[in-house]
Amino acid sequence: MAAGEPPFLYLTTTGRRTGRPRQIEIWFVGTGGRYYVLAERGRRAGWVRNILQEPRVTIRIGSREAPEVAARARVLDPVADADAWTAARRLAETKYGWGDGLPVEITPQR
Repeated sequence: MAAGEPPFLYLTTTGRRTGRPRQIEIWFVGTGGRYYVLAERGRRAGWVRNILQEPRVTIRIGSREAPEVAARARVLDPVADADAWTAARRLAETKYGWGDGLPVEITPQR
């Protein structure tokens, strides 16, 4: 992990059934102004299913006190998004020592 780089971010999705905010703390990697998180349970993960229904999310990087940032999230396709898919998994392997899981791209809204 790069010195001084936070190990995780807080991702808030909208519950697909309840419409309520759902927050998780998750490890991430970043490149090119985008962030990537890996879903170990793939599309079965609740937060991934929430994103598939409502891609508007918010993130906070590093701590619960960090400013919240509006973003859009999308599940990457292994064929159509092959470069980003590979990069996300490779970055995670370098940062954490593992890179398995379904990559989800998070793009902050400016």
